[in-house]
Amino acid sequence: MKLYREKNYEAMSRRAANLMAAEIIKKPNCVLGLATGSTPVGVYRELVKKNREGDISFKEVETVNLDEYRGLSADHEQSYRYFMQTNFFDWINIRPEKTHVPDGLASDAEAECASYDALIASLGGADLQLLGLGRNGHIGFNEPGPSFIKETHVVRLTQNTIDVNARFFASADEVPREAITMGIGSIMAARRLLVVASGEEKADAVYQAICGPITPECQASILQLHHDVVFVCDEAALTKVYEAGGSLC
Repeated sequence: MKLYREKNYEAMSRRAANLMAAEIIKKPNCVLGLATGSTPVGVYRELVKKNREGDISFKEVETVNLDEYRGLSADHEQSYRYFMQTNFFDWINIRPEKTHVPDGLASDAEAECASYDALIASLGGADLQLLGLGRNGHIGFNEPGPSFIKETHVVRLTQNTIDVNARFFASADEVPREAITMGIGSIMAARRLLVVASGEEKADAVYQAICGPITPECQASILQLHHDVVFVCDEAALTKVYEAGGSLC
């Protein structure tokens, strides 16, 4: 495990974008696993800048996103497909057919989950998987629970996640109660994992993910078992890790 402590959100975003850009330069046709949420926005902004300045190209890159709300269409302004288009895909030279997000309107959700796993397998898995980190330690929409679920699956969102995501909707009542999420198996199959976290409100989740016991009550704790995982966090998010004597690479 590598751990980078950056001064603030902007520095965290630059560091993470540099690591992703290096992957693209090393392997122009790489498969990138992507995440949504407020934390990766700065990373995408930096990657857009690098693309526009000619430092990297996305022409051969393929992407697979972690998750999507059930019941939202791709053009719904709170869907994760819409998020990816407006924050990233529409601003870079990536081929639309090479960007993959679960279908939140699939009539057969279980079939959609199986199809998404088959897609990921057909691509050989992600070369680099970008991950955000929920306040309760979730990755993707893999919520705290009694077990780690390997396959892409439909998940019932916890009240904590609904409350946190309510800021993006007119009210908490409008937040979807279910999502399709990539399973822990597909996440852990990525050749490299890149976790970004920012803000004091993420400090406990970061600590549990890095220093706590491996337990499905903190889904991110499973990352301790991955052979190549990098955490890039700002100082606020690492408060508890360094209070416990964590080391820095």
